[in-house]
Amino acid sequence: MIWLLLCVPQEPRESKGEMTMFVIKVGGSAGNNYDALCDDLATLHARGTRMLLVHGGSHETNQLGEALGHPPRFVTSPSGYTSRYTDRRTLELFMMAAAGLVNKSLVERLQARGCNAIGLSGLDGRLLEGKRKATIRIVEQGRQRLLRDDWTGTIEHVNTALLRNLLDLGYLPVIAPLASSDQGEALNVDGDRAAAAIAAALGAEVLLLLSNVPGLLRNFPDEASLISHIPRAELEVYLPYAEGRMKKKVLGAQEALREGVGRVILGDARHANSVSAALAGAGTVIA
Repeated sequence: MIWLLLCVPQEPRESKGEMTMFVIKVGGSAGNNYDALCDDLATLHARGTRMLLVHGGSHETNQLGEALGHPPRFVTSPSGYTSRYTDRRTLELFMMAAAGLVNKSLVERLQARGCNAIGLSGLDGRLLEGKRKATIRIVEQGRQRLLRDDWTGTIEHVNTALLRNLLDLGYLPVIAPLASSDQGEALNVDGDRAAAAIAAALGAEVLLLLSNVPGLLRNFPDEASLISHIPRAELEVYLPYAEGRMKKKVLGAQEALREGVGRVILGDARHANSVSAALAGAGTVIA
């Protein structure tokens, strides 16, 4: 699914001289080391680093759906991107898992490390606003068809005033990828692209996308085939190397860079110092 990022006019961005901003997204897949991530974030926050964290919730949503008799369904768009089909019941499960368990668990970890984190979803305060896609087009058994009762959305506006106020007060915002439609409906939005939208709206220097692989791999899943650097002008050439969820991360990187983010790093959330290591050049750096 392709959409125009931030088509609603935004408030003026801070200049690079006024503010250095990092936006970090950690995936919701199994294998990510949230304790080590929060150790690193708390240390950086204590040093005065201005940043916010966007997170996923796919693994916990899958587990909750299986336990409650509503297992996940994944669909593929005509352009080849895989996403979760979100009917109303799935949306409710996602809110419970992502905006509930995952969000508050991350806030708890950060608070325990002396970091004054505040947990939000994009629905709160209309932090993220978008347009609901009531129907989506998918490819199934080689044929295209429409699915109805979909509760996903495309982000059109970021409430940067709310985020700036929280950052100015010294909080570390922790954001679950939900959004509000123009009718006030909750929407499931892609976490990587939500992070890209936030980074672009805030004029972030770096967007860091962490997952359970070291970065973009030339020969997935061979981690020795890591692509360490991609010139931003050549990113499209490397898209065929992206497998599965990595396609959305590369798409988010494209959108963020196009909207003025300084660089995007695809990093590894499984190990200690994942943020610091990525900022020092580990992973795939796109600039």
